[in-house]
This record gives sequence, C-alpha cells and structure tokens, in this order.
Amino acid sequence: MHASEVVDLCRKYSLFEWGTQDVNPLAIDRGEGCYLYTMDGREILDFNSIAMNVNIGHGDQRITSAVSKQMEKISFVSPFMVTEVRAEVAKKLAEVTPEGLTKSFFTLAGSDANEAAIRTARLVTGRRKILSRYRSYHGATHQVLALGGDPRREPVEGGMGDIVRIPDPYHYRCPWITDEKEFCKFNLDQIKQIIQLEGPHTIAAIIVEPITGSNGLIIPPDGWLSGLRALCDQNGILLICDEVMTGFGRTGDWFASNHDGVTPDIMTVAKGMTSGYLPLGACIVSDQIAEAVHDRPLGSGLTYQSHPVALAAANATIPIYETDNLIERSQEMGTYLLNGLNELASRHISVGEVRGSGLFTAMELVYDQESRLELFPLTGPAATADQEMKKLFADEGLACVLRGPYLFANPPFVVESHQIDWALSVFDRALDIADSATASAGAPIPSHSQ
Repeated sequence: MHASEVVDLCRKYSLFEWGTQDVNPLAIDRGEGCYLYTMDGREILDFNSIAMNVNIGHGDQRITSAVSKQMEKISFVSPFMVTEVRAEVAKKLAEVTPEGLTKSFFTLAGSDANEAAIRTARLVTGRRKILSRYRSYHGATHQVLALGGDPRREPVEGGMGDIVRIPDPYHYRCPWITDEKEFCKFNLDQIKQIIQLEGPHTIAAIIVEPITGSNGLIIPPDGWLSGLRALCDQNGILLICDEVMTGFGRTGDWFASNHDGVTPDIMTVAKGMTSGYLPLGACIVSDQIAEAVHDRPLGSGLTYQSHPVALAAANATIPIYETDNLIERSQEMGTYLLNGLNELASRHISVGEVRGSGLFTAMELVYDQESRLELFPLTGPAATADQEMKKLFADEGLACVLRGPYLFANPPFVVESHQIDWALSVFDRALDIADSATASAGAPIPSHSQ
C-alpha cells in the first residue's frame, strides 16, 4: 500500500485517541535507534521515545528474537498456569526494584497496574479513600482516569469516588517561598493537615508519580518523597509509587523513588519494562501486602495476565539496561541535554523553567516570566503560536511533545550528542515563535488564570 492509502483506511475504519477524528497521522514503516521512517521515505527523529517508553530505541533485534522464540514454544497460557518466562521476569523485577518489593501481578499496561494497586490497597487496609495530586495522570481506564488530576478526567468525573486531592510539590508555582527546604516542609505540612481533616483511618493509600510525567515533569524537592513516606507510616497509609513513566532508567536511576531512597508499599510499572515492544505492566507489592492477600481473593484478574509473549519482551529488555549501560547513559546524556535546554532558556523569554532528571526533561513556557502565567493552558482552544510550533516540528522531522505549556524532550537512551544538538536547533527556532506570543513581545493577554 501507499502511505496515503494506509492513512485513508485507518481514518475510515479506526478511531484515534484523545481528540477529534480530524487527524492527519504519519504512516510509519519502520524504526531504528532514535529514528522512525515513514512509508513515503521521510526520516523522523523520535525525541519523546514515542510515549516516553521506547527507552532502548527502535528496532532492537534482540527483542524480536526473544519474542519469536517464545512464540515457537507457546504464545498463550491461562493466568493460572505458569511458564519459565513468567518465573524469570518476576524474579528479575524483585532484584531491580527497591528492596522489599517482591511479588508482581502482571497486567497489560500502566492503567490496569494502577487499577490493581488501588484495589489491593483498599482490600488490605479495609479503607476507601485514595489521595492523589491535581497535576497527575495514572492511566485511561475508568477508575484511574478519574483518580488523576489531569483534565483528561472530565469524561469520567465522579467515576471511582472517595478521591481526595493533595497539593503538588511544584516549587515553581509557589514563588513566595524561595527556599526549597522551606517549600518542601510547607507542602508536606499541607498534606499532613489534609490527612488529619479527612481522618487517617479512612485513607487506604496515597498514589504519586515520584516525578510527575505528562502534567509538566514536576520534580519534587529533595526529601519530599521520603517525607511523604514518613507521613504514610505515621498514619498507617499505604504509599503507591506510579513508576510507569519514570521507571527503568528514565530519570537516570532504575526507578525515580531511588533518588530519595524510598521503598513504596506498591510500585506500578509498564512502558520501559518492554520498551514499548509489547504491552505489559506490573503491580509490584511488598512482602507485607503479599502476606496479607495470601489467603484472601486478590480481586484483580485478566485474560491476558502474565502473557508469555509480552513477558518474553520484558525478559529480553530488562537485561539490556545492564549490558548496554543504559541507566548510566540516561544520566550522562540527560546532563548533556539539560545543559542544552538551559542554554536555550537563557536566550528565550518564553521559557519560565527547565526541569530534568536523566533523559526526562521539559521546558515550561510562560506568557510572562514575572507573573509566570502559562503561555498555553492545558484546557481551552490551541493558540496560534502553539499550532505554529507543532507545524515546525512536523516539517523538520522532529517527533516531540508540546502539551499545554510544557515542551518535552525525552529521547531514547541510545541518543547521540549530535542528535540532541540538532533537536535543540529546532527547539531554538520553535522558541522564537513562542517568544513572539509573550507579554514582552506585546501579544494580547491570554484569557486564562495561572
């Protein structure tokens, strides 16, 4: 088929996510390393690892070989049966996750891993309430979409019930407290008050992304996650760390919770576990929780739980992080990328802040640096400058994400410095467009609040 025919057929017979069906998608033929190749011969630099998940890069034949070999043996068994590959991946996860997390419930993706985490927390505590942050996203299934604070929750508002929002550890949005340690204490004190007002005996768990992902890549102050861990311990509340996006080296360590030396009661993972080669997630629980559910029905089940072929992809992917030194590479290349982003920020008035950990980086774009008013709000119609920037990226062959005021830069860990340099040169021109829409350029004041 020609590319145009593929696009036409997909638009005619399939639906696209998170928006209207008035789309003009790229027809992708293949991928290699950091590049995607379209059916009409264009080369696209993947600067967001597709969905912040293709950590090891595209086209790694070690994964293809492992999957093929598993399919030659058996492609599917009942979740009540076991396979060698299930044993190997479960054991490996117990080894690479923080000490004390030992048993995995395998799922299809991050959404249902978080669903399982919530159900399990409620089961073992006998409590109902779940605390989560406003600037959060925990998946697109009915319960966890309602749980997240992301505006995408609107279609299922009121869905799971018993949700309490807590403030984000978002220092940039709290400029009246300049000292980071003071802000950390202030934020944790707010959460402590909410726990007391709600009643600790009613709260099953607090769920957080250790570093907020698609809602702005918000990095908490040092000591914040360990402080949250202490609050949970003091009140008999479980801590769930959603490491779906941050896990498997994205932040420069195996897991983002490692940066603060924290072991959650439950950790959820997906994305980087197979590097996107096949769908797979996991809800990983502590010894205490595993013991608590040993003689009680778990309350979670899926036809494709512990799917052998998906597990084969994970079984091949996880060792690559070690053999190819990709965790260290994420740290090294992340520093290089962050330095480049900060250099751009020094020259562009539209950049309010640059944030990053490992190859997990983003810029926050503002209408005015003093007021910190967002340049492009997450909700409402897209601005002209926003559309112009996205068109520039598409025309240049750079696949990246501009979502609201956040411009993300999250390439695969195999990215080279020259590829980063080229992407930053495109960012430079895109930020010229953003600069032209700021208060300093005399643009009309946007009709939204901070």
